[in-house]
Amino acid sequence: MPNIAPSSWQQNAPASAKGVCSHCGSARQHEAWCVTTNLNVRYAYAIVLSSNLLTAGDVLILHSLGAIW
Repeated sequence: MPNIAPSSWQQNAPASAKGVCSHCGSARQHEAWCVTTNLNVRYAYAIVLSSNLLTAGDVLILHSLGAIW
């Protein structure tokens, strides 16, 4: 028989989804990998959106790994 009891985060979540993070889905505390709290993830997220934000060192590393853009 499947477990249909809601998870603890579902029980504690607010009724509206206004406070839910669009990146990690957390309503109360962001996950460690969330773009809003982790500086390394935020940098990676930003360069995916705009590659001109890459540092010269990162461009060199990606080029040596064979990245083509």
